[in-house]
Formats: sequence, structure tokens, C-alpha cells
Amino acid sequence: MSSPGIREIVVASGKGGVGKSTLTASLAIILGEKYRIVAADADAEAPNLHLVLGIRDWDETIEYYEGRIGYINQDKCIKCGYCYDACRFGAIEIRNGTYIINPWICEGCYTCSFVCPVKAISFKRDIIAGHIMVKHRTPYGFPLVSSSIRPGRPNSGKLVTEVKNRGKAILRGEGLLLVDAAAGIGCQVISSLAGSHMAILVAEPTPTSFSDLKRIHKLTRHFGIPPALVVNKYDLNHEMTEKIRRYAEEWNIDYLGEIPYDDKVPGSIAAMKPIIEAYPDSRASKAIWKIAEKITKILENWEDWRLKHLPERIEPFIPLIVKPGEKHPSRNT
Repeated sequence: MSSPGIREIVVASGKGGVGKSTLTASLAIILGEKYRIVAADADAEAPNLHLVLGIRDWDETIEYYEGRIGYINQDKCIKCGYCYDACRFGAIEIRNGTYIINPWICEGCYTCSFVCPVKAISFKRDIIAGHIMVKHRTPYGFPLVSSSIRPGRPNSGKLVTEVKNRGKAILRGEGLLLVDAAAGIGCQVISSLAGSHMAILVAEPTPTSFSDLKRIHKLTRHFGIPPALVVNKYDLNHEMTEKIRRYAEEWNIDYLGEIPYDDKVPGSIAAMKPIIEAYPDSRASKAIWKIAEKITKILENWEDWRLKHLPERIEPFIPLIVKPGEKHPSRNT
């Protein structure tokens, strides 16, 4: 690398199922031959990078405490129903004439306690919201940090931040943190991108994936992150692949390469091995090696690449909020 420190690279996509984890696992192995590297699974709601890497157990499991859950003191409750009407999450339920708070749905937002006229609602704080899991040495030599949020718990983005922080602590100030982001543009993905140095965007040649690529790319522009692009299964729709390529050229996205459709990939997933290990001579493996070589060159000429592909300006990212009952403005009436 051009200078000491941690380079944080996020593999992201606006759409699930495009091959992010498959690519991340293989890149971690290849780049790990030259750099100190930690892989981080930043999908706390559905982690799967450990499955691709064949991890069946963890060396360390850390409880993650965060958030709060409301409960109703029945000896104070006057059954007025104000809390029931006010909770927009539907966490207040009536069972046998008694108002209770469903702990799997409660977001701990305090709304119910604000409207309760007799102050019958209290909160349990710092509950176990999930776990951080660490494999100090995968079968391929590098550490893996992952996490799992408990059902019904909010703030998965905070848990992702803790996963990244744990990975940085393992690197002790120098190396690569390779982050496998969740799909979409939600809070987990925002946490994945925040503070990163490079975003490798993965798309496949379909209209849906192209549309979602534009969304995740807008998010990288908001954070001022230089982007690169990989098109997976490019040969299934050459016309759409060309559209995506032109989009990358128009927006100064570094086009790292294309991965062909390869029926060896499902076999590697079933075997819980990265494709470059399960089928090193496959078409997909050869394409991934070429992509990794380009990433290595980027790391060796980091400042030049960063300055070349930095977004021209930081764009505001204002989410569109549609209230219950309202029509989405982009939909036809």
C-alpha cells in the first residue's frame, strides 16, 4: 500500500443475490496473500460470509447490548388504550382484556410512555440485542468478524459499526478491512459505507439490478467514496451489461471487470468453499483473479486512483418518506 494505515474496502450492491459474498470471500483469499487482512460480514440480519468460507464455529462470541424494551406495570394500568392507539409499530397488544407490550416488536421509542396518563410504562435498558462473532483464523489464514442481531431488535447499523471497529482493532492500525455489506441502502449499508475508502459495487445485467446500482452509487457519492464496479453474470444479457458499462464511464466509476455466469458457483456454495478454492480453473475464478489484480494495482497507486475517482461533489442523500396510507409519488395513479 502507498502508506501505512487501514484501508477499508466495502463490497456493496443495491440488490441482494448478485454475488457479493462470493466475490468478497475470494478477494479476501487473494488479497490476503499480500496484505494483512480482516474480513467483516456487515449484514447483521442475514450473515452468510462465514458459510461461503466454510466456518462452522467461532473462536469468540461477544454479547452486544443496546436499546430498550417497554413493559406495562399492570398494577398502575387503567386500560385507557392511549398507548395502544399511539404505537405505530403495533407493539401494544390486548390479551384477555390486558394491555401488554410485545418485546419482539417494541422499538423502545418512548411514545407509549409519553401518552400514558398514569405513568404505567417503564423500560428495560441495555438488553442483549445480538452477538459479535470472531474467527481469529479462517481456513485461509485471515480473521473474520461477523454478527447476528436478535429478531425484533432495532439499530442493526450500530451493530455493523461494532463489527467494523472489532475488525480494525484486530488489524492494529495497518492492513485491509474487507467489508461484505448487506443488500440495499438501509442503515446497515450506511454503516458499512461510513468511513470507508473504496466501494466495490456489484451488479448483474438486469433492469432491477441496474436501478439498484444507481441507488447505491448515489449513496457512495453522498459519503464521498470513490467507487469501482464489477458486473457479475455479464454474459446473460450483453445489451444490459453495455448499458451498465456506459453508466460507469459516464460517472467515472472504475470498471474492474466482469464475471461470467458459471454453474460451478452453486457447487462451491454447497461445498462451503470460495469458488477460487473449489474450482480454481473455472471461468468465474479466472475472472475474479483478474479483478483482484486490478485492486492490487489500485492499492499500490492509492492516492492517484483515489483522486481520479473521487466524486466531483458530495451529494445530499434525502430519503423519501411515505407515511402509512399515502401513495408513493413515483407510482402511477
